[in-house]
Amino acid sequence: MTDADFDYEDLGLVAGLEIHQQLDTATKLFCACPTELREPEAADHTFTRYLHPTKSELGEIDDAALEESMVDREFEYLAYDTTCLVEEDDEPPHRVDREAMETAMEIGQLMEMNVVDQVNVMRKIVVDGSNTTGFQRSMLVANDGEIETSGGPVGIEDMLLEEESCQRVAETDDGVRFSLDRLGIPLVEIGTKPDISSPEQAREAAQRIGMLLRSTGKVKRGLGTIRQDVNVSIAEGARIELKGVQSLDDIDDLVRNEVRRQVELVDIADELGERDAAVAEPQDVTGVFEGTDSGVIGGALDSGGAVQAVRLAGFDGLVGREIQPDRRLGTEFSDHAKRHGAGGIFHTDELPAYGVTESEVTDLRAAVDAGPEDAVALVADDPQTAEQAIEAVVERAETALEGVPEETRDALQDGTSRYLRPLPGAARMYPETDVPPVEPDPSEVETPELLTEKVARYEADHGLDSGLAEQVAYGQRWPLFESVVAEGVDATLAAGVLESTLTELRRDDVPVEQLSDTHLRETLALVDGGDVPREGVEDLLTALAEEPDLTAEEAVDREGLGGVSDDEVREAVTEVVERNADQVAQQGMGAFSGLMGECMGALRGKADGDTVSSVLREEIQKRA
Repeated sequence: MTDADFDYEDLGLVAGLEIHQQLDTATKLFCACPTELREPEAADHTFTRYLHPTKSELGEIDDAALEESMVDREFEYLAYDTTCLVEEDDEPPHRVDREAMETAMEIGQLMEMNVVDQVNVMRKIVVDGSNTTGFQRSMLVANDGEIETSGGPVGIEDMLLEEESCQRVAETDDGVRFSLDRLGIPLVEIGTKPDISSPEQAREAAQRIGMLLRSTGKVKRGLGTIRQDVNVSIAEGARIELKGVQSLDDIDDLVRNEVRRQVELVDIADELGERDAAVAEPQDVTGVFEGTDSGVIGGALDSGGAVQAVRLAGFDGLVGREIQPDRRLGTEFSDHAKRHGAGGIFHTDELPAYGVTESEVTDLRAAVDAGPEDAVALVADDPQTAEQAIEAVVERAETALEGVPEETRDALQDGTSRYLRPLPGAARMYPETDVPPVEPDPSEVETPELLTEKVARYEADHGLDSGLAEQVAYGQRWPLFESVVAEGVDATLAAGVLESTLTELRRDDVPVEQLSDTHLRETLALVDGGDVPREGVEDLLTALAEEPDLTAEEAVDREGLGGVSDDEVREAVTEVVERNADQVAQQGMGAFSGLMGECMGALRGKADGDTVSSVLREEIQKRA
């Protein structure tokens, strides 16, 4: 069955979103440290932690945290000159950042949510190293909202204010290296109700929420500052959390591929039931592969490793069945094995291959008593890893008999996903006793103007065309645009420079990130006032980007970008025309285009193009 054959209503597709957005506050959520990211090379010291799961207030340990803790890893943290004791978990957290709380309330108003009477901070157990404490601090701020989509309204279940996790830098021999500069940045998590019934509606809902978030003007922009999780299930499947979707463009493909995966798994379970399939106990089959030509298996054995295998009764032909593009049931088994340190698995649906011979496959089947209807999966690694990995394969194979297991999956860039961990439960939450409750007052904040409303206003008030108005409104510099226009700068000039010109310079590898609002404000004032021709804007901004310590006036003087008089323009144009007298005599106004470029080059961007054009036409007409 292809994706085009799916009737999502008939399948009972239900989906919901969790949107995680960093807030652009001056300081972090529970301390006064800055919220800017730095390069790992800027770290000035490191420290390590080993994390273990704790019981909730009900005395339970979360399954996801328990599985994570079974992987023995050391976590190394890169700290900076601004890193404080709160970030290192050597001091209790401070009070909740006021700016973050106010921004969260603004977002809640845009989604028609009800702000809670009292905000209480909770601890959410996380032992994957992404937080030095072993938990993430989170608090419910608002609930029960709604957004509109073309497929109908989508309810907003809740909005949490949380601290961002550490940034993963690299895998190490002993574990994982993280950077602390991202830890503690305020983050809102917005969860929709399961009202989404198609891949297209999922994408549209995410786009709508993204627009509302950016309407505040108080959220961070750029790669990694917003992440989407998508919860997907079909009637005969199970709830799956697709974690870490980086791009809105990926959401509909991820939903389609997850629906396909669940449809395939349900079909596989039905066929396994008809075959009366079962999963046997694992066995050591190291002897089968003595002297093997397989590089993977031989390498493991040469290092003192072992080969563990399991007979999957009735699984023949199904382990290799594709359930997502380029991903099979065997890939699912392999994902689970990898969680325990193995490099992957082999299975008989793909063998003989990878140096494993036909005779070795025959001997392997005999060793585990596998018949023609059976499949065999095997792991080659050090003895402990091989045992743990094959047990993980056994567990996943047993769930294949039942259908679709509930789990959290890692969203991949190709629109597919892989197993990450079990679906977390309520046992991961318990109260934070170090931070006092907050009683928010929604009357203290105003509802921001929507970006869609801003676009309409720019068109009506400033005469911008719809495309340019949308670029400015959805861009990051609209506050500067509004400020300079209020000071009298032409709106079309300001919009064109802040959007089109900066984009062109960025494509030409000009370091525009070095340009401050002051640089841009001064440049626009000089151009609007006629002190610098519009043709000189790119040269001026390039000079400022390359030497940010200069003022705009200093850059104009150094680059010689000041305007020229009308007499100087006519003198330069006359010289060009006389130099090309024969061409003018032969072509008349047909020579205009070529001579215009030559004139602008002679004036080096110091004159306005309209002025040069007018003078050039006059001089050509005199001679024609």
